[in-house]
Amino acid sequence: MLWVLFVVGAVLCWGTYGPALHKGQVQLGNPLRALLCVGVAYFLIGVLVPVAALAQSGGLSGFSSGGVRFALLGGALGALGAVCIIYSFKTGGLPLYVMPLVFAGAPVINVLVTMATHPPKTAPNPMLWVGFALAAAGAGMVLYFKPQH
Repeated sequence: MLWVLFVVGAVLCWGTYGPALHKGQVQLGNPLRALLCVGVAYFLIGVLVPVAALAQSGGLSGFSSGGVRFALLGGALGALGAVCIIYSFKTGGLPLYVMPLVFAGAPVINVLVTMATHPPKTAPNPMLWVGFALAAAGAGMVLYFKPQH
């Protein structure tokens, strides 16, 4: 059950990601400056930490080409997602509605892509489709009832 603590950590980090990124972008005066800072943070945390941990455990060898390709694709998708969020802020979006839309839509896409790449052995429960509709309705409600400022 330790994985649940890491899920909570991701929820807390990504739940505050949008507001922090938006504030940094506004204070820096240029979205590309904010993206550069995101890249530096990714480098510091996403490169230096695993290199140190892998070096300590002797795991710096044994990379498979397929694993590297998909891991790089995942990293590129994450970085492109950050670019999309930065540009959504640049073009007038606010974290108050950008992030709920992203976080309502991403799980739906995740499930669809996962089902396409790892087909389920049985048909999905019909409640899955209800869940998709509720995610869309929830994002719509967040947009419609967002606090005014």
